[in-house]
Amino acid sequence: MVNYLLKRLAYAAVLLLAVLTLNFLLIHFSPGDPVQTIAGAMGGMTDELREQLTRQFGLDKPLIVQLGIYLGNVLQGDLGQSYYFNASVVSLIWERVPATLLLVVVSVLLAFLIGTFLGVLAARRPNGFFSQAVTLLSIVGYSAPVFWTGIVLIILFASVLPIFPVSDMRTPGLDDGGWVGILDVAQHLVLPAFTLAFVYIAQYSRLARASMMEALSADYIRTARAKGLSEAVVLYKHALRNAVLPVVTMLGMQFGNVLAGAILVETVFNWPGLGRLSFDSVLRRDYPTLLGILFFASMMVVVMNQLTDLAYRIIDPRIKS
Repeated sequence: MVNYLLKRLAYAAVLLLAVLTLNFLLIHFSPGDPVQTIAGAMGGMTDELREQLTRQFGLDKPLIVQLGIYLGNVLQGDLGQSYYFNASVVSLIWERVPATLLLVVVSVLLAFLIGTFLGVLAARRPNGFFSQAVTLLSIVGYSAPVFWTGIVLIILFASVLPIFPVSDMRTPGLDDGGWVGILDVAQHLVLPAFTLAFVYIAQYSRLARASMMEALSADYIRTARAKGLSEAVVLYKHALRNAVLPVVTMLGMQFGNVLAGAILVETVFNWPGLGRLSFDSVLRRDYPTLLGILFFASMMVVVMNQLTDLAYRIIDPRIKS
């Protein structure tokens, strides 16, 4: 296990280095000039100030030199200084990380648990009404973009059924300590989390249904039933353990997509996380902040992939490498 972990960490380090380099080159080759963006926000600036900012940001150096300086700083834990917010990128990210992680983790758990549960129930009677309803849910989930789902929910719960808050993470002026604050955040979390999870609920339910149907037709399931085991034991102890493996794999592979979807969801619901910060950074050509967010997202994806591999080995002990 130790050798396995060390090998995976080495792969992860090489992958992160490649991602850092590629992100840096893509962002700097993209159209736009951060100094020009700042000048537009200020209503104009002198040529002397423009040259001063260009030197201050290091944009006057050759691109390969800028890349070397950036990679060296990242290795020391320094992600740079935001051009627009005039603050450390690390501090900007850490301010927004809790909100994004809360949204993403709750959404992933909702999608995994609800999707697997619906898929397992649908697999018991593949031609029944409930199975057809799950199939319809999958079609709707695949077809509906997250921003469209969010807008529909805002319209519904802002005017028709004003049950849940439709904006921000907390109620302005409310004390955010204790159970009152926790319940307030939970209320604000319902709509964004469901919006982000909806498309993945559809995918996981469809995948769990197909995987469970395949598992239920296997020889070991017939043997378990022939031994006189109860249907609940056959389903949830024997079949589910094997049927859930493709869902776990898909969850790990799609974690990056969930983070990308969080950008749209946070923008629609004004959720104060990394998604909003990255959206603002793109509009303002804030290279260091955008690179820092991409680096953090890449680290999260790599960590999630490692955890998925470990979960796979725990669920199926036959996997040794």
